[in-house]
This record gives sequence, C-alpha cells and structure tokens, in this order.
Amino acid sequence: MQWADILNDRSLQDLPYKIELNGWGQIVMSPASNRHSGYQGQILRLIYLQMTSGNAFPESALETTDGVKVPDVVWMSDDFFARHAYSTPYPEAPELCVEVLSPSNRPEEIAHKIALFFEQHAQEVWTCSESGMIRFYDSDGAMHRSKLFPQFPDQI
Repeated sequence: MQWADILNDRSLQDLPYKIELNGWGQIVMSPASNRHSGYQGQILRLIYLQMTSGNAFPESALETTDGVKVPDVVWMSDDFFARHAYSTPYPEAPELCVEVLSPSNRPEEIAHKIALFFEQHAQEVWTCSESGMIRFYDSDGAMHRSKLFPQFPDQI
C-alpha cells in the first residue's frame, strides 16, 4: 500500500487512530488519547510562542526507509516549507520531529523512529513521556536543551 492509497481510502478517513505505514506497505494504527492530543497541543503552543519564523504542524506524514511515519509535531524552517510546502508525504524530515509517547510504544520502536527521522535529515528529535517530560536529541544523542528552541522547557 502507498500513502496516496491511504489518503484516498474513505474507510480510513474517520478512524480514531494515528495511521502510519511500515516498510512493507502495511498499515500500523495507534489509538488516540486525550492526553496524547493535549501534549501535542501544548508542544505546538510552546513552539509557536518561541518561533520567529517557520511553520509548526501536528501529524505530518514523512517518507522514510521504513515506510511513512507521522511525527506528532513538526517544526520546519521557511526554507523547508519553500521547498516542500504541503507535499504529502514529505520526502525529507522537517528540522524538528516530536514524538508523544504512548503506553503501547516500546523503547526499541521509538529508538528506531528517532533513527529514521535523523536518517531523513531531521536536526532534532524530541520525545514527550506520558508524564510530560521532554527529552531532546540531535544526531549525536541526548542533549540537555534544544538548539532550535533553547527556552523550551523539559517538562510540560
């Protein structure tokens, strides 16, 4: 299955799940929760308060070597947006990809997603735990603070 097939399939339009594709073209669904959505909204709000340029979006589709992944929040520079606008899925990662963790996420799965985002040229990846703890990563590993948004709190 290709991402365009998912976008055009009416039976998948109103599911209460986040949909991604794995490397074999199989649909992977994660159930939505209000806590998850709340953290997405808070992260977006805090990014918007600090950003001086660029765009921040929830749930943007990103082509990876392991299928289409959908980071919970992304921030992209004006340059990225000028190159890709609303292309779906994005052929490369926006500068920042954020994953809000759910109880069903295994550590190996999140480590794999982080690696995929960096492979697609993300500059930073953040994770938000179920308790609102933010962890910041660049391609070298964990960081104490974001370089893109140095004032972003590590707890929301």
